[in-house]
Amino acid sequence: MRAHASIVAMLEATAGEFPRHAAVVFGDTTWTYADLRRIVVGLARYLGSGGGRIATLLPNSLLACATPYAAAAAGAQLVPLNPLYTARELEYMLRDAAPRLLVVDDALVERVQPVLGDCTLLRASELAARFPAWLAQDDEALLLPDPDGEGLLQYTGGSSGFPKGVILTHRALATNVAQRDSLLPVAPGGERVLCVMPLFHSYAMAMGLFLCGHSGSTLVVQPGYHPERLLEAIVRERITIFPGSPTIFTGLMQHAAFAHTDWSRVHTCYSGSAALSRETLERWQSATGAPIYEGYGQTEAGPVLSFNPARGPVKVGSVGVAVADTELQVVDLEEGTRVLPAGERGEIRARGPQLMRGYLNLPAETAEALRDGWLYTGDIGEFDADGYLYIRDRKKDLVIVGGYNVYPREVEEVLFTHPDVAEAAVVGQPDAYRGEILRAFVVLRPERAFDEEALKAFCAERLARYKVPARIEALEALPKTSVNKTDKKVLKARVRA
Repeated sequence: MRAHASIVAMLEATAGEFPRHAAVVFGDTTWTYADLRRIVVGLARYLGSGGGRIATLLPNSLLACATPYAAAAAGAQLVPLNPLYTARELEYMLRDAAPRLLVVDDALVERVQPVLGDCTLLRASELAARFPAWLAQDDEALLLPDPDGEGLLQYTGGSSGFPKGVILTHRALATNVAQRDSLLPVAPGGERVLCVMPLFHSYAMAMGLFLCGHSGSTLVVQPGYHPERLLEAIVRERITIFPGSPTIFTGLMQHAAFAHTDWSRVHTCYSGSAALSRETLERWQSATGAPIYEGYGQTEAGPVLSFNPARGPVKVGSVGVAVADTELQVVDLEEGTRVLPAGERGEIRARGPQLMRGYLNLPAETAEALRDGWLYTGDIGEFDADGYLYIRDRKKDLVIVGGYNVYPREVEEVLFTHPDVAEAAVVGQPDAYRGEILRAFVVLRPERAFDEEALKAFCAERLARYKVPARIEALEALPKTSVNKTDKKVLKARVRA
């Protein structure tokens, strides 16, 4: 396993080996690896060597491809934020992370300006205007960060109702790239990878941006998910590898142009971020001829923990085997110390060099997740006799909507603030397109009228779109357990009926 000490060292090696190979294609612009290196050098110098944290609020773009490398080269910790977040959500994360700089898309400046605090704002257009000058500069030294320094602060859903900042070192990030390559090797300098997933997300970084940076492949970046443009790009850009998600695979197969798209060059697809149904996988492979390799991971794990191997059996319904230098176990749900045999279900725990250092400012949550060197994932699974892992359920209340993690508590907290709502509970409901959707149940205050659309609008003002419940239902009372807690098992059974 060829692991670099950081993603910057990885880029330096790749740019030295494949300087003239196309690194990034976005619209009409193509950067070679020599170009990308020059951009990273210039951008890192502009960002300054002050360390600290550098946050980004960027849609898919050339700048979104360069900034992770440049922030690392500046010795800083990258904090990638979701452009869909509302000002309310951004305020919490900016206050928690306290970045010194925020690189923001011009269209989002007005949203973020009131919640900046002491953070300095850098407009994306100001940085993009400097690209020509940086591309014209002579090659200069690319500074390498301390491998054991904090390289990424990635926010993920929090069971307390607030997002948790996952701390990953530079070495952990780069190591996980090589670990993935141990099961899914990529031909050096020869692949063209389509990136439609958002680049602020750990899945898109690991299976797109860093996959290419490690192998010298070309990353063809789409500004967002648009089925017709995506299908056109498959043919026009001669795509060979397509990382997707269950939502994307399902949506494409429903599009009229799908049946007429030439998939002959695509030899590999990856699926992550949510469970892939057997029906979707089999329909996709029958229609395209391209196998889907499904894997499993968490932001807390760099993010990749397992995959179905390219050079081994691929098992439908399984998330495969552990990547190199990683141990996966299934343990009892009570104490989490008794390792269960194949065929028995329990909590999945993981150990390896890619694991997080901990959660920012959350010592209790860190101690709960990291115990004796193991990451307790909160997911319930089992192994088969061949050591292949199957995800069966989630120990926590996490709901995955179109690949995005949503903790119901956060949505409930917003509903609680509405003047008409006395009680609220949110659960996930299986959905053929998004994997899961959110269903909310509310109990109204006396003499208040129920208005579902008004409650959805209230949520939409305070939450990203994917966190807004697809349906809100009013009940006379929420079901309760014997200790007077909301019985979500009853609500989950109700939405699955």
